[in-house]
Amino acid sequence: MSERGKLVTLGVIGAVLAIVVAVVLVSRGGDEGGGDSSTPVVKDDQLTKPEPGSVVAEGETASVKMKTSEGEFTIALDTTNWPVTANSFAYLTEEGFYDGLGFHRIVTDFVIQGGDPTGSGAGGPGYSVVETPPKSTTYPVGTVAMAKTGAEAPGTSGSQFYVVTGTSSPFDPVYAIVGKVSEGMDVVQKIGALGDPAGTPTKQVVIEEATLEKG
Repeated sequence: MSERGKLVTLGVIGAVLAIVVAVVLVSRGGDEGGGDSSTPVVKDDQLTKPEPGSVVAEGETASVKMKTSEGEFTIALDTTNWPVTANSFAYLTEEGFYDGLGFHRIVTDFVIQGGDPTGSGAGGPGYSVVETPPKSTTYPVGTVAMAKTGAEAPGTSGSQFYVVTGTSSPFDPVYAIVGKVSEGMDVVQKIGALGDPAGTPTKQVVIEEATLEKG
C-alpha cells in the first residue's frame, strides 16, 4: 500500500459502529467524565454540514491553536486557497469537536494524525466537504491537511487531519489542505517522535483544547 499505509479516514460507518467502538474505548478509561487529560475521549457527535463561509470567510485571517498534552501549536488557516476546507475545520473547532480527541496515528518522519472521535481511524463528524486539490499541490513539512479514504473523491474532508512531520514518503495531490503550522512546530515534531514506522503511538497524546482565533 502506498504512502506509508495511506492517510485514511473511513468516515462514519454508521451509528452501530460508533457505539461499539465507544463502548470498547470507554472500558479502557476513555470516557469524557473520568481519567486524566492524557486519555483521549470518545464522542459520537453528528454535526450538520456548515455553509461555506459561515465561520471564516474566504480570505479572512484566522488560525486554530491546538493545546495538547505535549504542548501547544498553532495552525494558520489557508482561507484564500482552501476556503471550504478551512471553514469546515474552523466550524469543528468552534463546536468543540476536537477537544479531548487523541492522535491515533503517529508515523515517525511522516505525519501525526488526529481528529477521529472514535479513536479507531474510522470516525468522522457526520458530514463531509469536498475541495479538489490542483495537480500541482504539494505537502511540505508543517502542512496541515485532511485525511480521506482511497475510495473518496480527491479533496474530501471529514474531521480527521494530519500534520506533515517529514518527507520520507511522497504524497499524491489528493488531500485538501487546511493550512500550515505557524507556531509550535517543535511541539509537532515532539509528538511525531512518539510513534513508530507502522503508525502506532507509543504514548497517548490528546488535544486538550482547540481554539479559533480571527484577525
